[in-house]
Amino acid sequence: MAARAGSRVRLLEVHGCLGGVWTAGLLSLVLDMDKPGFNQELKRRLAERAPLHSSTRNYFYDPEEMKLLLEELCVQAGVKVQLFTRVVAVQKDGFNRLTAVITESKAGREAWRARVFIDATGDGDVGALAGCRWEVGQAEACPCQPMTLMAMVAIPNPAELRKFATSSDKNSSWQTVTRDEFRSELGRAGIEPSYGLPSLFHVRERLFNLMINHEYAILPYDADAVTQATMRARAEVHRVVRGLRSLGGHWDGLQLVATAEQIGIRDGRRIRGRYRVTREDLVAGRRLPDAVTRPTFPVDIHAATPEENRIAGATLNKDITMKPYDIPLRALIAADVDGLMMAGRCISGDFVAHASYRVTGNAVAMGEAAGVVAALAATSGRLPQEIPWEEGVSLRSKLWSSAGGAGG
Repeated sequence: MAARAGSRVRLLEVHGCLGGVWTAGLLSLVLDMDKPGFNQELKRRLAERAPLHSSTRNYFYDPEEMKLLLEELCVQAGVKVQLFTRVVAVQKDGFNRLTAVITESKAGREAWRARVFIDATGDGDVGALAGCRWEVGQAEACPCQPMTLMAMVAIPNPAELRKFATSSDKNSSWQTVTRDEFRSELGRAGIEPSYGLPSLFHVRERLFNLMINHEYAILPYDADAVTQATMRARAEVHRVVRGLRSLGGHWDGLQLVATAEQIGIRDGRRIRGRYRVTREDLVAGRRLPDAVTRPTFPVDIHAATPEENRIAGATLNKDITMKPYDIPLRALIAADVDGLMMAGRCISGDFVAHASYRVTGNAVAMGEAAGVVAALAATSGRLPQEIPWEEGVSLRSKLWSSAGGAGG
């Protein structure tokens, strides 16, 4: 969106593809995407490439199609992309303004200057390096929501797995399908998965997505702990696939196609912004004048320990009834340093609110807003907090009008 608005944009990506958890994480599911704008364009463009299993607010996609589409969109918009590059430090001027990020890659150490930076790392890496205040999990050192390593599997006769898979019918809602049948099959194979709601998602033709594991109490910025969690989770995925295949019958020929390069992290750093989205906002269904998106996804808190997973169930909403609420632009603007915005699950919010807004349909809308405001700030010599959101809305509307009316 920033590039479409006329700004020069460079995207620094740590993995070998764009998309983060969508692609390197093999998520294959977009939740809470019933938003105008880029969410609708993305879904439309994916549907042109392959049939999508979808409901009103969610859809399943092929991660390989998503990889290629995101690259093509960036190239078309003029975004300069550099893969295999990690941000390791930042520079600030004497006025506490972020002026450059420092990266490491095969090319060595490089510095990148810009007028505005957007932290879309998920774990708030740039904000933390810039010295911003941040929170993680329910307290300073967790407990965090567990991590999950996704996997893709294939089966010769997909129709035979229909009663075990979620959203085999594109008109069904993934939230209403029971997983009891699939859990029973795992039990028949002598498997007790670490995730209490094991799921098999039908992506397309013979391809399914497997969500089977939980890795508990892992801090996302502890590289050694994340490494060990990833290796345990991958071993569990292999055990599950081998166990199901050993049952024969409708599982005969089940093949593990791929495990994710990146384990799925639910809880990362939440960078303190100029507004903090809270539990009270969700309960009240708060409306705000600078709203950039309105999440409708419920509070989704996964069990913090294996014991909690066995006793109370895999997901706990802590009896919180939420109403659709607004995420304001201010939550996307860092409070402790100038020139830095956030998009995705590292925006400013508390533990409970984060458990609702962290899904990727909302992340898309946040990124869209951050891109528009960053472009306005960069091209006019202002800081993001100096851009009235009405100005951002006006520019966004013009961009969608010129793009063929993809959103409002």
